[in-house]
Amino acid sequence: MDDTSEQLELPPSLRWLKWLVTALTLTLILGVITIVGLLVTRLPLPGTAMAPPTLPAHLALPEGTTPYAFTHGTGWVAVVTTDNRILIFDTAGTLTQEVTIQR
Repeated sequence: MDDTSEQLELPPSLRWLKWLVTALTLTLILGVITIVGLLVTRLPLPGTAMAPPTLPAHLALPEGTTPYAFTHGTGWVAVVTTDNRILIFDTAGTLTQEVTIQR
């Protein structure tokens, strides 16, 4: 064989497959770079996390209520009770609002 022999060309279906594999590889690389970039920019740095919420030392629930769930926001604390009410307290522990859940 001499060095000037022609190179065999791939059939059209294999050229298409080769193009698809290359496109998939590039997509995966871009996806990994995007995910790493999002993790680096969105995760908080150590020591910069939000301060824990200020919770009241004492919450006086109305007589006969049983707490079911608890959540908090800026300046308020909410307790969901088993009798379908949401009790909202301020940070001092004073009941400020009561919401009855209608079914």
